[in-house]
Amino acid sequence: MNITPDDSKRISELISILKATYPEAKTALRFSSPLELLIATILSAQCTDERVNMVTKSLFAKYPSAKAYAQAKLAELEQDIRPTGFFHNKAKNIKACCEQLEEKFHGLVPNRLEELTKLPGVGRKTANVVLGNAFNIPALVVDTHVKRVASRLGLTSQKDADKIEQELMGIIPREEWIRFSHLLIFHGRRICKAKTPSCPMCPVAKLCPSYCTFSH
Repeated sequence: MNITPDDSKRISELISILKATYPEAKTALRFSSPLELLIATILSAQCTDERVNMVTKSLFAKYPSAKAYAQAKLAELEQDIRPTGFFHNKAKNIKACCEQLEEKFHGLVPNRLEELTKLPGVGRKTANVVLGNAFNIPALVVDTHVKRVASRLGLTSQKDADKIEQELMGIIPREEWIRFSHLLIFHGRRICKAKTPSCPMCPVAKLCPSYCTFSH
């Protein structure tokens, strides 16, 4: 996407308005270490952050290290995370992931995208969540909200998450990447909803090329 001076001005204004609208925008997942955020993010697939936080409150106390997950009995770990759904697959990935952390990284979560995405159950989205929120390394998370809102705002014409990520990285200032993802997620959950966006209440309506589509 080629960016004109007018595009840059609009994007800057978008970010400013969204920052003012959602000053509290940050990950809702509770964590105190990169490992905890990695586990929580794996569990958050097709599950609400609130439910994940309920499960991880006891989970993190029971499994304080990658070694603890690696040595866990699979059936027991499955029951520990059962409320998050898809617990068979999630438990298998968590155990395998932590086995690799033990074998290759001395039980520590790496802070490089290439290394993170080689771990079982860790795709680009999960890796970017960890990089941005646990390590404060600029990364753009593209989830369903970011895909929808970025498209409606005319910031991307792509449909594939990886291509959207690359396109956004080219037009959003690097120092805003982490915050920008959270801003679009908050906006998507509160205003720019999938089926019934609340366009009349939208703080960036004047900057949105989709406004007329949904406001009538």
